[in-house]
Amino acid sequence: MKIVIDMNLSPQWVPILKSAGHEPIHWSQVGADNAPDREIMKWARNNNHVVFTHDLDFGTLLAATNADSPSVIQVRTQDVSPKTLSAVVLSSLKQFEDRLIKGALVTVKQKQSRASVLPLRKP
Repeated sequence: MKIVIDMNLSPQWVPILKSAGHEPIHWSQVGADNAPDREIMKWARNNNHVVFTHDLDFGTLLAATNADSPSVIQVRTQDVSPKTLSAVVLSSLKQFEDRLIKGALVTVKQKQSRASVLPLRKP
């Protein structure tokens, strides 16, 4: 799975995701550090990447625009370090892979994860 990692997460996620068979890239390698969320979403959609973020605004954008892509994985914990979260993030990617491929918002918490199929609002 191709994944673009948002600026609010460490580039240390790249080797962890890569070792699990994914194709990650950190946004700092793609665009401006201060790029608006809409620009990241557009890039991810155009380049067939899932957005990996700690920013709740991506879910809000998906709902507000009734978009069916790109998929977003949002981490909802205080500690977003790979050391703390790598097991749960990798498990969630595996568990929800089919949904992420089709279009989903996956919310990852320390003890559980859930997925919502896109679009978040039904037409």
